[in-house]
Order: sequence, then C-alpha cells, then structure tokens
Amino acid sequence: MMDPDQAIDEINAVFGKHPGHRALHAKGGFYSGEFVAAPGMAALSTAAHLQGEPVPIRVRWSNGGGNPTVPDGATDVRGMAVSFRLPDGTATDLLGQTAPRFPLRTIEEFLALTRAAAKPWKIPLFLARYPHTAGSFVTNAKAKAIVPPSSYAVVTYYPVHAYGWVAADGTTTWVRYRLVPQPGPAPEGRFDGPDRLQDEILARLSAGPVRYGLEIQRAAPGDDPHDPTSVWETPWESAGTLSITAPDPDRETNGEIVVFDPTRVVGGIVLSDDPILHYRSKAYTSSVNRRV
Repeated sequence: MMDPDQAIDEINAVFGKHPGHRALHAKGGFYSGEFVAAPGMAALSTAAHLQGEPVPIRVRWSNGGGNPTVPDGATDVRGMAVSFRLPDGTATDLLGQTAPRFPLRTIEEFLALTRAAAKPWKIPLFLARYPHTAGSFVTNAKAKAIVPPSSYAVVTYYPVHAYGWVAADGTTTWVRYRLVPQPGPAPEGRFDGPDRLQDEILARLSAGPVRYGLEIQRAAPGDDPHDPTSVWETPWESAGTLSITAPDPDRETNGEIVVFDPTRVVGGIVLSDDPILHYRSKAYTSSVNRRV
C-alpha cells in the first residue's frame, strides 16, 4: 500500500500546495450545536453520546477539493464532519460526503480517481481500468453527488465506513450512518458569490437552527462491514437529531489544528477492518504535519 506521505504528495500534485490548509476539503467553515440520541439507541451501544442526554457537537461543512480558492459553485462533492464532544473530555467523529456509494477498495484506486476527476475527460479511462466502480458512479450521478447545492444544509451526507455498536451485554451491531436534512427556515435572497455556500449557511443560521437527522442502517446476515463498497439493503432508522445553532469562528485560530478522524471512537463503538478507514487516519496525520 502506498506510503501516506506519498499519497498526500499526489493529492497536492492535483490541487496544488496551499500552506495551512487540508490536502482535501480545504475550503470550509466550523459550526457548533448539540446532538440528542433517539430513544432505544442506548440499548444498542454504551457510547456516551447515545444515552439520550444532549451532547455538544462541532461541525465542519466543506467542499471536497484541495484548493481553498475554488468558488462554491464549482462541481464537487460536499462534506459534513461532526465531532461529538463527550462529558469526560473525549470525542468521536463522523465524516460524511454527498456521494451515497463509495466506489473504491484501495488507496491506489482513490488516487487514480482524484487524478481523473481533475481532468474529467479521463473519467472514462478510469472506468475502463476499474470497471467494478461503474455501479457506484451511476448511483452517485442519480443522487447529484457533485452538483453544487443551493445550501450545505439541504443535502444528505453519507459517512463511508461501518462501525460496530457494542451493547452493555457485549452484543455488537454493525451500522452505517447517513445525515439527513430536516425541514427548517431558509434565508431570503440569492447567494451568488464565490463563497455563496458559506454566506448562505450563516444567513440560514441567523433565522434558526439547522437540523439533521442521524440515521443508521443495521447490517443483515451476509452484509460485509469491512468493505466500504458493499451494498446493504436494510431499512434506515432514526438514531437522533443534530441541531447546529451558530458559527464557530474561533476554531483553528491562534495555531489550533482541528482534525476530524473517522478512527476516533469511544467505548461502545469499535472499528471495522476496512483498510480504507485505517489508511485515512495515517494520511490525515501526514496532512496535519504539513499544515503545522
């Protein structure tokens, strides 16, 4: 498997080097709010944020690319990262994106797609080389995963990986997540500038909280939690509500570096053996070292 430093080098070669910014999802903003788990989640996991009491959250909405100067109207996936801040000082993170199907099994495939996406005429060549990704491309196209949205707050985000929820009796339930927008007031007027998504979300928050439903999908017998490309057919169910209430402009000031890490879990949640999941944490460490 490719060394994480080399992977970041390849991503920088596509998007350019932008000191102080993330290698991917370089353009974004921080927000704060709270999460309340749905009744019944505590029976599935002992994790502190699933017990039903409100817990503070840190949210970052972002564009997927590695160039922070690209206008918000550009074609791209969007991201919603959430960090649940627990009473004992620990945290656990979810990182979602607007593509419902993850098409890739290896970091080499991911880097090949990153290079191809920078020059769309190369996408057919990518599909010819990796034909197993075609079904995911079709699903993501139908979901308009890379079409610029009118707001960060009106699209669904899909964390890529499955996690094991461990109950008090030791029973493990494998789950996948999605973050689904809830109805709420929208700001008046048009937002057309290069930072229109960030401008719109600030105006939206001034009118009231932005709410998202956290939903889970439980693995059925035969579903593979260790393969991010596997397709599950089980129904979605409510796991709780996120209420984002305000911008958090003090994040990443005075030298602070904020990292959302999909491998950061707490008691009551365990990681799968998904190789992409574990590689991401190493790549984030490389990216952070360069930001510092």
